[in-house]
Amino acid sequence: MKLMQVTDPDRVLKLVTEQFKPLESEKLPLTQAGGRCLVKTVYAPEDVPGFNRSTVDGYAVAARDTFGAGEGIPAIFKSVGEVLMGKTAPSLSNSQCCLIHTGGMLPKDADAVIMVEDTDITGAMVQSFRQVAPGENVIHRGEDLKKETVALPEGHRLRAPEIGLFASLGINIVAVHRQPVVGFFSSGDELVDYNSRELELGKVRDSNAPALIYLAGQYGAAVKYGGILPDRFETFLGQSRAMLEEVDFLVFSGGSSVGSRDYTARTMQELGKPGLLVEGIAIQPGKPTLLANCDGKPVLGLPGHPVSALNIFAIFGRAVIDRLAGRKEITFIPTVKAILARNVSSRSGRTDYVRVRLEAGVAGWTAHPVFGRSGLLRPLAEADGLLIIPAAKEGLGAGELVEIKLWE
Repeated sequence: MKLMQVTDPDRVLKLVTEQFKPLESEKLPLTQAGGRCLVKTVYAPEDVPGFNRSTVDGYAVAARDTFGAGEGIPAIFKSVGEVLMGKTAPSLSNSQCCLIHTGGMLPKDADAVIMVEDTDITGAMVQSFRQVAPGENVIHRGEDLKKETVALPEGHRLRAPEIGLFASLGINIVAVHRQPVVGFFSSGDELVDYNSRELELGKVRDSNAPALIYLAGQYGAAVKYGGILPDRFETFLGQSRAMLEEVDFLVFSGGSSVGSRDYTARTMQELGKPGLLVEGIAIQPGKPTLLANCDGKPVLGLPGHPVSALNIFAIFGRAVIDRLAGRKEITFIPTVKAILARNVSSRSGRTDYVRVRLEAGVAGWTAHPVFGRSGLLRPLAEADGLLIIPAAKEGLGAGELVEIKLWE
């Protein structure tokens, strides 16, 4: 394993796209398709909305009948009734109007709506104290979507708004990519299950597994957890091979540091061809990261230190899940702008991830770097997000405006 032959982070992300394909498709009821990505572009089967409708409570009129109206000279209309919700609107003649509610269907002869607060009503007579323009307070047929135009593109992830959009179009079955299944193993003879109450001297609880499983779920994957692999190669390989048959993406936590008992790289080479693609990433923390293609399935080897493991999985593990899920666009990671509270050094040629704590002030957010060794969890829990220093930079100075990627 040649860990010093590191790969640029952008190149690693490109490899994910080049080496792996989206999973096969399945058809699901609309209510079960949330979080999935569309297999193909969906076109609107009809106009949305299907009729001209009011955006306010008021009176539907022909806009020309209001021209010149004002406080001193109101336009006068005769009300001929009310537009009942869900019903066809009555027709109008010159200087006639009808009461309409938000979302109601505009009468055929009307092209605008006067807001009720701009009118005065006496019996069937309605006075308007302002003029309205054609189309004012109206949503026109097909304004949201016209028939046969793109409703949502291939690879788009379905969230609540997209589910609502499809429901409005009468689309109740959608073709989406299958949900990725991620298998997790921890490794190392020093680890015990995180549920363990008592610890032998020299043992540590496996804190990475529950944290990574949570992240995978947040990114839209289903999870299988295989437990802790022992530092015995035949067992390590056998359990890994069995798990890989059941999942779409296999992740090892730990076992990617240099050491005589490190079997992760060897296992990746044995699991399938072409094998190892990345033997280290030009990033800190997280440099000793492994990525393999094992007969078309991605296998990721994360460093054992919690900070490195979570950092790497949040960027590269997420990218793999997105690719398998068929997502076209880059995953949206919430960010905020903040003023850097102190100088932060960095080594040229290496991308640095710096944990920060955010503090709100009168002038906005201030980012305070949270330093600590990569094996310590408390500093990680204190951080609100990550400051990414590009490889071309040799650090950032106090007072600089920076972008912070927020933790999930």
